[in-house]
Amino acid sequence: MTQDDQTRIELEAAAFRTLIHHLMEKRPDVQNIDMMNLTGFCRNCLSRWYQEAANARGIEMGKDEAREIVYGMPYGQWVAQNQTEADAAKKAAFAEAFAKNVGPDQG
Repeated sequence: MTQDDQTRIELEAAAFRTLIHHLMEKRPDVQNIDMMNLTGFCRNCLSRWYQEAANARGIEMGKDEAREIVYGMPYGQWVAQNQTEADAAKKAAFAEAFAKNVGPDQG
């Protein structure tokens, strides 16, 4: 199937919006630490990628603003509503997954 660039962009944007909706509305119970440990990315990664894309296009956007776009609310509010405490094993796996997939200097 051949498609023009604009159609591809629109389809990619629709898929991204569906992913965000799924994570925020249908599965807010899925913890970021579990996502990172299993997939190598989480909601925070999505917000960082969004911020980096904006910044690359000359749009000033900080971490908090990008997170609010991805989380649909201020990050602290989402954490208070949805985040649970991770056990030591999950935290250790996260440190490894974060270093491997994001980088040790990217916190």
